[in-house]
Amino acid sequence: MSWNDFYRRRDVIDAALRWAERTGESTVPLAEIPHAADIFTDHAELLAALHYRWMLRLTGHLELALHEHGDRVEAATAAWQRLATEEPTLRRLLDAGAGEIPEAIAHERRTLALVTGLADVRESAEEIERVGAAFLALARDGERAQSRCSSTRGLFRRMAASA
Repeated sequence: MSWNDFYRRRDVIDAALRWAERTGESTVPLAEIPHAADIFTDHAELLAALHYRWMLRLTGHLELALHEHGDRVEAATAAWQRLATEEPTLRRLLDAGAGEIPEAIAHERRTLALVTGLADVRESAEEIERVGAAFLALARDGERAQSRCSSTRGLFRRMAASA
């Protein structure tokens, strides 16, 4: 990809986010965004690019939060919630299109499970993803695991088993 291609792609992604913010829609038709059809073959490809942007920002937020918080679960919760607050349109589009990009969503869950220390790389990908999904369920609701359970890891493990 040339720099020109990179900038065109970035501009289409930015335009899609502005369109979704302006309209309140949760799905961006490629036809509504100038040059989108030249860059992305379908809606799922646009969603994958949006998710990539989300993950770039999330990993940066995670890195900062891990230095600010002593607890890895608290850090990841704060990072995810902060980004979701900063990028509500992006998160809305990803949530609405999650079924079109299941591997990207699974990657996000696994990343969070591993960063929090709630899962270990020696576990199966399915188990790690299940733990990440449980973590995200709590992070989305804005709940703090420590206020509900003295053992953060125990709470997330119980939730993952029920997911």
